[in-house]
Amino acid sequence: MSTEIGDCIRRNLSRYFRDLDGESPHAIYAMVIASVERPMLEVVMKQAQNNQTVAAAMLGISRSTLRRKLAEHNLP
Repeated sequence: MSTEIGDCIRRNLSRYFRDLDGESPHAIYAMVIASVERPMLEVVMKQAQNNQTVAAAMLGISRSTLRRKLAEHNLP
């Protein structure tokens, strides 16, 4: 599974660089994290049935970090 996610990121970053058309890349790390983080949180929260303690454990982060990230993405 993680290989599929990595392959997807590789393909999309390659397309990103190809589509720059001479422009300089900017803030790639933040762009990728922002693109991946929200859908990941949505799926994990659904799997955890909106239980933040369970979701935080699944993600390997603290509950307070999870709450902060949910707020950053305007998720319940």
